[in-house]
Amino acid sequence: MLQEVEGYFAKWGQEGIIDLKHELSQVLLLISGRCLIGKEIREKMLDEFYALFHDVENGLNLINLAFPYIPTTINRRRDRARSKLAEMLSEIVRSRMSHDQTEEDALQNLIHSKYKDGHSMTESEVTGLMVALVFVGKHTSSQSCAWTGAYLLNDIKCLVAVIEEQKQIIKKHGDQIDYGVLLEMDTLHGCIKEALRLHPTTPMLIRKAHKHFTVWTKEGNEYNIPAGHTLVSPKIFNNNIPSIYKDPRVYDPERFGSQRKEDKVGGKFSYTSFSGGRHACPGEAYAYMQIKVIWSHLIRNFELKLISHFPKTEWSKFGLEPKGKITISYKRRQLVAWYLLPQFLNVSLFRDFTINYIRMYIDIF
Repeated sequence: MLQEVEGYFAKWGQEGIIDLKHELSQVLLLISGRCLIGKEIREKMLDEFYALFHDVENGLNLINLAFPYIPTTINRRRDRARSKLAEMLSEIVRSRMSHDQTEEDALQNLIHSKYKDGHSMTESEVTGLMVALVFVGKHTSSQSCAWTGAYLLNDIKCLVAVIEEQKQIIKKHGDQIDYGVLLEMDTLHGCIKEALRLHPTTPMLIRKAHKHFTVWTKEGNEYNIPAGHTLVSPKIFNNNIPSIYKDPRVYDPERFGSQRKEDKVGGKFSYTSFSGGRHACPGEAYAYMQIKVIWSHLIRNFELKLISHFPKTEWSKFGLEPKGKITISYKRRQLVAWYLLPQFLNVSLFRDFTINYIRMYIDIF
């Protein structure tokens, strides 16, 4: 993951202007190619895979939630792309199985997985789950990463706090970034979490009641839910309840700190951006890890400024992504080198080297 991020942003120039949404989408696809799909797609077919996946993403409109098979041009293109993606993945599955090839990626885990009764997954099931995994690993993280960046670059207080946190981590760990270091990025974590509270990756949670139950509200109202009925929980409302979140429309990452813990005020389902209960999103830690790796790298290596207006929400999409481009300017810097230099200057090794160098210079001349 870190190698993909470093390699991608190494291609940026010394300074420039870019569309942040596009750049984040690209690097997250590279990460998905490395961690989920495998080297075959990553090394040989990534451009084609990206184009097809883009067609699938374009079909994620709200109207398709109710009418998924409307014969529009976008939906026809979506269906063709989905079939082609399945073909590409099926070829990889067959190739690995015929050559007894084993790789360290999510695709290989699905190939070797078995049901409780012992039978293996079918080729169609493997490819279908892989398309779904890439979607949740790339598409949802892309919009979450973009919203996080938009808020950081629009809020100087939060940006300074995140930069200061990176300085402290650099002083402690140098340029090393691993899972343990990522867990220490509490300020950045809060910024991501708050962006997701205001802009969850999906607008609602949908569940089916397997048995009859009754719900009582704090106002004393009683609701009977019959078995077989479908329930919808709107995350965009749940995450903005004034009795739980102070000034819910305000971007305030500190609300999750130890002093306030607003995500616990209303119980374990106060914060539902990653759902909750037995069906909570299993990729939550993976999503935070991706976004932390990307934004810690960007903050350490670039001065960033938001040029375009703060984006509005694209309500026509099923995923609540930023509408239009997010135009930013960048200029390279070396936060790691700058904050490690004072430590280097204070060590005795550098002092002794300097003294010996001066003595050698005097002896020569």
